[in-house]
Amino acid sequence: MKIIAIIFLGGGLGSVARFLVNRWLTDRVTSVLPYGTFLVNVTGCFLIGFLVFYLGKFGDQALNWRLFLVTGICGGYTTFSSFSFENVQLVSDHQLFTMLLYTLGSIVLGFLATYMGILLARTI
Repeated sequence: MKIIAIIFLGGGLGSVARFLVNRWLTDRVTSVLPYGTFLVNVTGCFLIGFLVFYLGKFGDQALNWRLFLVTGICGGYTTFSSFSFENVQLVSDHQLFTMLLYTLGSIVLGFLATYMGILLARTI
């Protein structure tokens, strides 16, 4: 139960951070491009890369910090960071085909699922 609480707290803080960063940039930049989401995704990718590598130096001693910061905060801030890190891992493990399949599948099926959700909502 402690692990769930750690992730829950981090996820909530990450979600609030995403909202604040997105709103801060959106209030300052007028564009058709979603710069707020773009900034969140890029900074989240940097953050997860730094945290996973840095906390990895401490092994199991940093497990609670990894759950709080990586799974919780980064996960609440942007799942794109997890997606990006997983792809980097696949490339590092020489799993290029799997990485390409995962990336293309996630993008294509993600767009398709979003569109199907919209179509379903329109019928209700």
